Amino acid sequence: MIGGSTAAQELAELKPWPNPAPAISRDERLARIAKAQGLMTTDAMIIGAGASLRYFAGVGWNATERLVAMVLPKTGEPVMICPRFEEGSLVASLGIAAPLRLWEEHESPYVLTAQVLAEWGARSLAIDPALDFAMFDALRLAAPDVSMPNAAPVVDGCRMIKSAAELALMSQAKAMTLEVHKRAARILAPGVTTGEVRRFIDQAHRALGADDGSSFCAVQFGQASAYPHGLPGEQQLADDELVLIDTGCRVQGYNSDITRTYVYGQATQDQLRVWDIEKKAQAAAFAAVKPGVACEEIDAVARRVLAAEGFSPDYDLPGLPHRTGHGIGLSIHEAPYLVRGDKTPLQPGMCFSNEPMIVIEGEFGVRLEDHFHVTETGAAWFTPPQPAIDKPVA
Repeated sequence: MIGGSTAAQELAELKPWPNPAPAISRDERLARIAKAQGLMTTDAMIIGAGASLRYFAGVGWNATERLVAMVLPKTGEPVMICPRFEEGSLVASLGIAAPLRLWEEHESPYVLTAQVLAEWGARSLAIDPALDFAMFDALRLAAPDVSMPNAAPVVDGCRMIKSAAELALMSQAKAMTLEVHKRAARILAPGVTTGEVRRFIDQAHRALGADDGSSFCAVQFGQASAYPHGLPGEQQLADDELVLIDTGCRVQGYNSDITRTYVYGQATQDQLRVWDIEKKAQAAAFAAVKPGVACEEIDAVARRVLAAEGFSPDYDLPGLPHRTGHGIGLSIHEAPYLVRGDKTPLQPGMCFSNEPMIVIEGEFGVRLEDHFHVTETGAAWFTPPQPAIDKPVA
């Protein structure tokens, strides 16, 4: 499963993903808006361009210096704030029906937003936690009599519970990335560079139909694996060297994020021991998942496994220097988190990474990362975990 092929051979076999998951429907987006209104304790809420605007309105735009936003009243339909010259593009992107309030390039979108709030008689506006501070500050100046608390409880309260349609899109994205991992392992050979592997992974994701190729990709050989996010510069693979590849893609905005660690050649006894402990910690974290259990407890379970094997129970090295997992959806990292201090109770529909990485400082690191969603009775893997150090994919 490791080595023996070429990038050209593997890419030639890839085709667009069969039976792609359906898009999120307009009815589902309207239900999300209704849920947000039910959670709101303010007169209105503003959501800027980014993952949350895609979630509620279907607009998959990244934030820029120009305000593009949905302003949602506690009752009634939302209004879209948009530059006039972007009107046609916005209308083509919208996944809901909503009136547009347009501003010219020389006008202030913040004054326009304040006018909308005044028309509604709104005295409080919950602010998208991802909104640029400069935009938040401009809103405060344009509407000084409007209180502006954080909208995170509303946004997270909606986004952290995934629907069946969201789970299907995430399942597709993760299955695509797992297929890419399988093929990336096959193209390895002495002398191949990390850049060559990254380029192959991007091309493979594109061939399968991911939104924009790889959404990210980290390829680490040997000692570089001891750094959770790698080292700068190119590396060349040598015989009997550890390989850590962490990559993902998006399908209609929904993310995958899978890590595999294995050896090109013969693993040392230390590598085998640490890999087995990592596997044990990942499995224990998965088994501990139940509705009602606090997120931080899943992190604690993984650390107890590591502590029993002589590693730090905290964040010191050798051991696990970061959280055990993160929520995932339209953002690759989103609330809640499997980390000490996050007491959010697990609920069916929540989705997480499970990646209790072990780092041996100055030597190597092992990270096995797979994702699960919480069910009524426990947890379900999106894709099967890595079965062995010499088998990247089951």
